[in-house]
Amino acid sequence: MNDGTTPPDWSPLLALQRATHATLHVLATELADLGLTPSEINALANLADGRARTVSELGAAAGTRPTTLTSVLDRLERRGHITRGASAQDRRAVLVELTPSGRLAAGTIRKAVTGVEQRALDGLPAETITALRTALEALTEVSP
Repeated sequence: MNDGTTPPDWSPLLALQRATHATLHVLATELADLGLTPSEINALANLADGRARTVSELGAAAGTRPTTLTSVLDRLERRGHITRGASAQDRRAVLVELTPSGRLAAGTIRKAVTGVEQRALDGLPAETITALRTALEALTEVSP
């Protein structure tokens, strides 16, 4: 893992954690007017494309277990940002959809996320961004 230019005590996981906390702090500051938690921001950001998802699909996209996601969805539903209902394809599956206020909040969140990404990655070569994506995908796929 060490290419000779990286300090021997550098950890990609700890660096990822620092980057996550730093970007969440920036997003929380930029989105403070929405009054949402980071978990709520994450859920709405993953619904921002407007496509309804099952709780399982949303959990996978957000990196959250469906059981943990339930309380986040409860809060978003109380605020009027989402609705939940049975899927037409599988009545056992719960489908999550944005409401008009949810679409507005999700759009604001996606703009903020895009802005943070652009500021952070601006000027990096395309191959560096591709390598970052590859590394992040590999870390996401690590199993217990």
